[in-house]
Amino acid sequence: MMATVNRESYAAAVEKLTADTRTATAAQLATTADEILSVARLLRGQPRLRRALTDPSRSGADRAELFRSLVAGKLGATAVEAVASLAAGRFSRPAELLDAVERLGVDTVLAATEKADELAEVEDELFRFGQVVSGDPELAVTLSDPGASIDRRVKLVRDLLKGKVRLGTGRLIEVAIEGLGGRGFETSLSRLVELTAAKRDREVAYVTVAKLLDDAEEQRLAAKLSDIYGRQVSLKVDVDPSIIGGVSVRVGSDLYDGTILRRLNEARQAFAK
Repeated sequence: MMATVNRESYAAAVEKLTADTRTATAAQLATTADEILSVARLLRGQPRLRRALTDPSRSGADRAELFRSLVAGKLGATAVEAVASLAAGRFSRPAELLDAVERLGVDTVLAATEKADELAEVEDELFRFGQVVSGDPELAVTLSDPGASIDRRVKLVRDLLKGKVRLGTGRLIEVAIEGLGGRGFETSLSRLVELTAAKRDREVAYVTVAKLLDDAEEQRLAAKLSDIYGRQVSLKVDVDPSIIGGVSVRVGSDLYDGTILRRLNEARQAFAK
């Protein structure tokens, strides 16, 4: 969980960025997001810079000015001032600054996506790409390999998805490859699905069934889960015949497993005692 001082620093940067982009177009927001994420990439490869920008012996104004001097003429003013606001804040560890910059970039991608009225589509495309990867062991290993070049993995994804997904989807998949908050690729991708849903004020429910639900069944399940969680629920349905029947639902850390496979396994364990 983010420490209080980190939340305050992040909130100040978000407030600054929101004020500076109030009239920005989707394209302008996307450009700012790319620039902020390029700073995250720089910080990831420069631990000394992370330490300098979180050095408690420097004042916040000094740290912000250091950052401005390093990127002068290389980034737009909006991105520079947003990250400078973070540098002026307080972080207990240098890695937390990297996480904050990365998250700010993701939030800006989502703001651009919302402005373009594409949040629902991007959420769905992220989930479906995750399913594609899960169904292709070779691709899953390649994209998750920490020893492989990030640039090579990004190029692979760009070639695979060229012209097939929205701009925001492609950008967020690249964030997942880089490892959101130090996570692995698949975990990062799931987290990005959830952040996209949260931007729509929805909870994500991962549903596993033996055969595809029809529209009425999906609507009933979504309504039931919405009643439980007190907000709209976005269903992400995966078909897995191996569960035989029934349904498994995961919402955050909550798991509801009503599959026939689970009941058979429980019966086997009971007989084995």
